[in-house]
Amino acid sequence: MLQPPTKRYESWGRYPRVEPCGVIPLDWRAELPDFRELTASVLPYGYGRSYGDSCLNANGILLDTSGLRRFIAFDDATGVLRCEAGVRLDDILNLVVPRGWFLPVSPGTKFVSVGGAIANDIHGKNHHQGGTWGRHVRRFELVRSSGERLICSPEEHAGLYRATIGGLGLTGLITWAEIQLKPITSAFIDEEQIRFESLDEFMELAQDSVDDYEYTVAWIDCFVEEGRYIRGHFMRGNHRQAPDRPEDAKRALPLLVPFNLPGGLLLNEYTVRAFNTLYYHRQFAKRVRKEIHYEPFFYPLDTIQHWNKIYGDAGFLQYQCVVPVENDNAAIKEILSRIRRSGEGSFFTVFKTFGKIDSPGLLSFPRPGVTLALDFAYRGASTLDLLERLDAVVRAGGGAVYPAKDARMSPESFHAFFPAWDEFSAFIDPCFSSSFIRRVNGEDAS
Repeated sequence: MLQPPTKRYESWGRYPRVEPCGVIPLDWRAELPDFRELTASVLPYGYGRSYGDSCLNANGILLDTSGLRRFIAFDDATGVLRCEAGVRLDDILNLVVPRGWFLPVSPGTKFVSVGGAIANDIHGKNHHQGGTWGRHVRRFELVRSSGERLICSPEEHAGLYRATIGGLGLTGLITWAEIQLKPITSAFIDEEQIRFESLDEFMELAQDSVDDYEYTVAWIDCFVEEGRYIRGHFMRGNHRQAPDRPEDAKRALPLLVPFNLPGGLLLNEYTVRAFNTLYYHRQFAKRVRKEIHYEPFFYPLDTIQHWNKIYGDAGFLQYQCVVPVENDNAAIKEILSRIRRSGEGSFFTVFKTFGKIDSPGLLSFPRPGVTLALDFAYRGASTLDLLERLDAVVRAGGGAVYPAKDARMSPESFHAFFPAWDEFSAFIDPCFSSSFIRRVNGEDAS
């Protein structure tokens, strides 16, 4: 079953560039290899939408789960869905939205697998009301290298359940999962976009939206004067209560980035500043209300296929952190100031708040505070040095960096961000490993 790679297995950030020694395509849940007979460590791999090296296994073996893409059962009355781990979120949406159901939590792309959603305990625009993906996972089957097939839930094998949610694929192979969906009346969102001009104004909008709006997020421009720190567009919305109409069926055609663009030439301080200024002023009114289909509301970048190629062959690093809201937001102000002074910035900078809803996952990233996510074109040592300095601010502020989007944090930072590591490490399967976990454990990342 072990094969040489027939395609490039990479992360979405395309950094670092490493190769597995082999790949095992998984097509049937009943026909899995004996992991103990393999000569290298293994790691599940879905569709490569993790930004860093948590989905990579340099010189190891990848278990390609994209062949496990079948639905097993769906209860139209209760919204309980059981499917294989390789099913993508867009597969689920295509099945359930016409039947009046929706994902309980959705990230910024619909092209991730159910197994990956569990392994990274994904979050979305509704964390303050819905928490993380893991809270809606009723149970799943986990195959360990011992050959055991364990049904994990809050009641059965609860330790492995908590370790696997947010466990970065290290506790074993998820073959299927059962998810609780949420009911909706329409595929459309009643959205309000509000232009804001400072960090203080953003915080007021976020606080005012907690109770009345299920979804909140902001695009920000962090290339503004020091006193304001940011400006941007705050977006909030709820599922429309009125049923869909025939004219609602119109869709925008996807765009395509067919080849690597010269990222070093196109993405620099001046082009990013210019784009941010134009984007900020695209909305002249202070507030705009409209009805919008769920796809552009949740997945604006999914309409640009292979958008990661705009950063060129060197790739990019996405940096997402969360810091508590305290001390007059000193930590996030320092982070924004350092980014602005660096001259490096992002077209797609997302800013939002996390609520106080706990996840069952031991290594889950979200926690109460404000979270910032932005992309940096990889320019070598200068980029790595900037992100290390941002890590220091996050550590001092009592926050964390998201492992699913990381490709360079130090062992010291990782263990500071995730103090449950010692408890989690007891559940790691001895045959499973990744480039990420070797790096943050101080081992050879290759």
